[in-house]
Amino acid sequence: GQPKLVYTPLVVFAVLAFHFDSPKEIVVILLTLILTVWLSLGSFLLSLFLKLKVLIKSKSTTRLMFKVVGYESSGIVLLEKTNNHTIKLGESLLLNDKNEGLKTIKVLDIVGRLENHVCRAFVTGTVLKSNNQFSKKMMVKDGVYGLDAAALNELIQNEGFDQSTNDGIVGLVSDNSSIDKLYFEVVRNQNMKKGNLVSTTVGDKKVLYQIMDGLTKEEVIQQKNTYGYLRAQAQQIGIWNEEKEKFKSCQWLSTFNNPVILEPKKDFVHDSEAVGHFPDTDYKVNLKNINHLVTHNTAILGILGVGKSMLAIELVERMIESKIKVICLDLTNQYEKELTEYIDVDYEDECLKKIQDSCDKDRTEFADSPQDGGSINYLRKAVRLDINDFIEDDSRYLKIYNPSTFVPTKQISEPKSYSDDSGWHRTAGLFTVSPVEITQLISEETLSILSSSMSDIAKVCLVYEEAHSLVPEWNSVVNDGDKNATSGTARAILQGRKYGLGCLLVTQRTANVTKTILNQCNTVFAMRTFDDTGKEFLSNYIGKDYAKTLSTLSERQAVFFGKASSCENPVLIRLNDQKDFRAAFRVKHGEPAKPICSTDDMPEAMTPINDLDDEIPF
Repeated sequence: GQPKLVYTPLVVFAVLAFHFDSPKEIVVILLTLILTVWLSLGSFLLSLFLKLKVLIKSKSTTRLMFKVVGYESSGIVLLEKTNNHTIKLGESLLLNDKNEGLKTIKVLDIVGRLENHVCRAFVTGTVLKSNNQFSKKMMVKDGVYGLDAAALNELIQNEGFDQSTNDGIVGLVSDNSSIDKLYFEVVRNQNMKKGNLVSTTVGDKKVLYQIMDGLTKEEVIQQKNTYGYLRAQAQQIGIWNEEKEKFKSCQWLSTFNNPVILEPKKDFVHDSEAVGHFPDTDYKVNLKNINHLVTHNTAILGILGVGKSMLAIELVERMIESKIKVICLDLTNQYEKELTEYIDVDYEDECLKKIQDSCDKDRTEFADSPQDGGSINYLRKAVRLDINDFIEDDSRYLKIYNPSTFVPTKQISEPKSYSDDSGWHRTAGLFTVSPVEITQLISEETLSILSSSMSDIAKVCLVYEEAHSLVPEWNSVVNDGDKNATSGTARAILQGRKYGLGCLLVTQRTANVTKTILNQCNTVFAMRTFDDTGKEFLSNYIGKDYAKTLSTLSERQAVFFGKASSCENPVLIRLNDQKDFRAAFRVKHGEPAKPICSTDDMPEAMTPINDLDDEIPF
């Protein structure tokens, strides 16, 4: 059936049979045979005409750049290069879909090689309204065409095409994603790091997620052609409410292969209400309610030198501005140095001197009843008077104690008789009271004073700095006295909420702090930590994924979660720097008004023990 085999003998026979006597006819007929049958001049001319037609029509508008080699689910298309065009990631192209007409697509990444480079593109979902004027210029079905400036301008004006759509795509929603957790395949790896915010759509809502982890994976895409890629894991932050300046949790998940977009990097403008912000963004995180921070208790946990005390001091300033009394139990003396503006140093020194003097009164005296021996009761009365005066004074909002500077004695057993060469004697053992017991005393006396009236509003916050030394776990104490004292402090905190009493617990050793109080801390700032016990404990609050990241957090970063947070989910935030916080906070609320106190206001002498109500409400 080949034309050369059929028509060549036939034409030669005709020449020999009918035109042999005419050399001119023989030449014309054989030349025609060569041009038409052997050289296929007609097909060549037709092909040349069609190519010129396509070239002329596409010269100023479109040009074929890729051909489709496969379709994947949810709008992903595999493309193979058809010319020497340089692949540009994020480039806008037109796909002449043989089934659905023209679509706009964007190049995502290069995933391998067949004959040429294989690219992956994402269909933006925009089907052109008037396909005819562009389809006439696109002769190849399932072909992908590039656009010049004129064609792009025509699309923008006539088709409503937005070339910025999906700019910033860094990944595609992957399998195993859930409502709270997003997995996505990374298609662009530049400028990505843990803590970055990414967004995708759930319905018509933009939902933000925070990158927490990543891993490498490999798949076969076609003809044993392997494709290695990164898979990122992100936790849901929620939907940003611009009016309320907070995130609201989303109750559904994104669809498979939906684009994931990296939030643009922005400088954070410090806000007086923000306790921190998401790294590299201007999304801030506020305290939802300062009262909840106190009444529902708060813990700041992390190793030495990551900014725990600076955060605690910032929170103390916020409490004072909200007219909440703060009693700091500080073994480091750092709070007095950092918060000098809020105290009258001379007056406080006089108060502390009277308390320390009470520790020396009857220091070596024992009594028939053990609870009356030593100087502990004088200390209790002095502390009670001091705290009561502090709470009732409307000009003073900060009180600082160092429990290690109070060294009273206590009697723990009844006196016993013994004899020696000089006769019979009676004595009882007197022991120095530890800082753990001083913490119990201050906590109980504060609760006793507040217990006269119930309150939903925070009145007093007890700050336990170096809490592992003030309220240690039962297996970290050296004697039963400290164990009982920690239990007493915990009872005071447990009962304090209904009277407006709460605590701010600061420690670098989560494992060594009593879990009775930690379990009552409804708000947690978890900073860098390495011990497995601490991370395991925190995983119950912030989840295992966030707990795993704690050992790699940078300085001044924290995972923030709880009732006092403006976010409904755990979030990794960059905390305020003290200088920037004070600049913004004090501009809005004014410089601290230092209380002016006089030593004339001090009680001239300690009230006798029997004239004070010793009742403790438990």
